[in-house]
Amino acid sequence: MTRAARSPWPLPLTRLVALFAYDVDWLLAENPAVPWIRPRSTGAECAAQVTEPAEHTVAEDARASVDTFLVDGTDAVLMGHLSGTVRATGKSFEGPFALRLTVEEGRITRHHLYENSVSIAEACTSS
Repeated sequence: MTRAARSPWPLPLTRLVALFAYDVDWLLAENPAVPWIRPRSTGAECAAQVTEPAEHTVAEDARASVDTFLVDGTDAVLMGHLSGTVRATGKSFEGPFALRLTVEEGRITRHHLYENSVSIAEACTSS
């Protein structure tokens, strides 16, 4: 399955928040050079991870594709590729990603994202 995405998400923030449990097991390696990557734990904070990159990147250059989608009970893993351009620097980033989700009682309770953080950090750094 391949699906290109041009917008950060077609849902309003309130509907995004409703997708997440109140407390979420969140994992995304901290990266001080990237303004939208930081620790999160509440549903509202996690939903903002979907919308905040749009504030810092060029919408027309944002791409994401999902190549693999695996489901086992309440767990799912998505693997694919993402790319974009940071608005402040004009630099591009790209690389593979893997996203592990757990959904319980209709809400996301685990969100572990593994991505090419070096490429994203380099794109956020002026030099």
